[in-house]
Amino acid sequence: MKISLKICAFITSVLILSSTAVWAAEPMGKASGMAVSADYQPINVNEASAPQIAAALKGIGLKTASAIVAYRTANGPFKTADSLLSVKGVGRQALVKNADVITLK
Repeated sequence: MKISLKICAFITSVLILSSTAVWAAEPMGKASGMAVSADYQPINVNEASAPQIAAALKGIGLKTASAIVAYRTANGPFKTADSLLSVKGVGRQALVKNADVITLK
């Protein structure tokens, strides 16, 4: 009986420690569902290239980033972040996700 209690206590301890280690190893961005990661740096959408825009903005791929550059070339610089909504493929949710990243200097 003493051996089985020791084994049970050991197994319980191992399970608790391993689950704590897995939880601690998970990135904070995934655990909390944060919209903008610390990896994202501000991007001036009035000067950046399509690859730069795609790399900096969460949820914006190269196709949409190219559309942003084409729209900017045809219509001039963006005056507000909301004016990006005029670009096909850019929605309100993308603007909200990237509010702290988009600049218009």
